Amino acid sequence: MPLNLLNFSLVDSPVTVEEGRKILERGNYCCQYCGLDGRASFDNALTMRVDFIIPRARKGKKTPENLVACCTPCNTIKGIKLFPSFNDAKVYVLAQREALRKAWESKIARPIAKAAKA
Repeated sequence: MPLNLLNFSLVDSPVTVEEGRKILERGNYCCQYCGLDGRASFDNALTMRVDFIIPRARKGKKTPENLVACCTPCNTIKGIKLFPSFNDAKVYVLAQREALRKAWESKIARPIAKAAKA
């Protein structure tokens, strides 16, 4: 059980392993925001999570309608923000991912190496 650092008490996990598996299966192990396929590779599988559409911090309930399969990057980007609909949340997450990708490409990414001539 996770530890609540505000009062050092144990708090319940957001979802049980069984509940999480059911949500991931319902979503076909794909991120419902960006479409990442959690079954395509082991690394992808490691990033899959269950997201609360209305976050627990905003009084979101642990109901199947409020839970979706999600990759860790999309879950982090969405955070505890509230959106009028899931589609609005998806549009926001995808726009933020694109902005982050462009920033990364402009500052960090290496240029594609040219093929060596034999």
